[in-house]
Amino acid sequence: MTVRDALNSAMDEEIQRDERVFLLGEEVALYDGAYKVSRGLHAKHGDKRVIDTPITEMGFAGIAVGAAMAGLVPVCEFMTFNFSMQAIDQVINSAAKTFYMSAGTVPVPITFRGPNGAAAGVAAQHSQCFAAWYSHCPGLKVVSPFNSEDCKGLLKSAIRDPNPVVVLENEIMYGSSFEMSDEALSPDFVIPIGKCKIERQGKHVTLVSHSRYVGHCLEAANELAGKGVECEVINLRTLRPLDEAPIIQSVMKTNHLVTVEGGWPQSGIGAEICAKIVESK
Repeated sequence: MTVRDALNSAMDEEIQRDERVFLLGEEVALYDGAYKVSRGLHAKHGDKRVIDTPITEMGFAGIAVGAAMAGLVPVCEFMTFNFSMQAIDQVINSAAKTFYMSAGTVPVPITFRGPNGAAAGVAAQHSQCFAAWYSHCPGLKVVSPFNSEDCKGLLKSAIRDPNPVVVLENEIMYGSSFEMSDEALSPDFVIPIGKCKIERQGKHVTLVSHSRYVGHCLEAANELAGKGVECEVINLRTLRPLDEAPIIQSVMKTNHLVTVEGGWPQSGIGAEICAKIVESK
C-alpha cells in the first residue's frame, strides 16, 4: 500500500467511525487534495465531512480550532506545512495552550496534517522541516511517520487523541509503497503516540531518524553490514513526547550514535537527542 493510500484509509475509517470527525483544507474535497491524499472522501462522505476552504490558513485553522473547542474533531490539512506559518498563532496560542489555560476544562481534539520538509524543486520557502519547531511547544503532540503502517496507525491515533496533534508527512514519500501486515489493514489498527520502533537490530552503532530519512538509515545499514558493521536503526515515529528509553538503551549497547534528519542542525531533533544522551545516567 502506498503512503498516500494509507493516509486516505486512516481518514476514511475515522470519518466512518466517529460522526464528529471532518476534514477541511484547501482543495481537499472537489479536487481530491493537492497530493490526492483525500481522493474519494468527498464523494463518499459529502460536503459536511470533507470541506474545501478559501486560501487562508489563519482563517481555516482558526475555524478548525473553534470547532474542536465546540466538541467536533477536525482534521486540518495544510497543503504544505510551510503554509502553517500563516496559521502558527492558531496552532500554538489557540490549539496548544487552551487546555492548560482553561485549567483542563476545554480540550482541543484537533489534528494538523500535511507534507513537511524538503521536496523536489520547490525552493527554500517550501523546503523547511517543522519537526523541531512544533516539537518545541508544550501542549502539542508531534508525530513523523516513515512508512505506510506508520502513516495509517499514527494518523488514526492522532485523530482519536483528545489533544492537538501535528502529523508531519513527507511529500516525496506519498507514492512510496510498503507491505502492510494483516493487523495494519484492520480498521481497529492504531500505533500508540510516544513509542519509537527499532527497525533493525545492531551492536556497533545506533542510527536514530524519523520520516523519510529512516529509509536512508536502513539503506546505509544494509551497505555497512557488508563491511562488518551492524547498525541499530531506530524510527522515532513520535517527536513529542520523545521515547527516550530505547534510544538510551541502544547507545549504552553500541556506544556510538548518529542522528539523521531533514531539518536544520542547530536546535534540531538530533541536537535534542544528543542532549538527552548526555543528560542520561
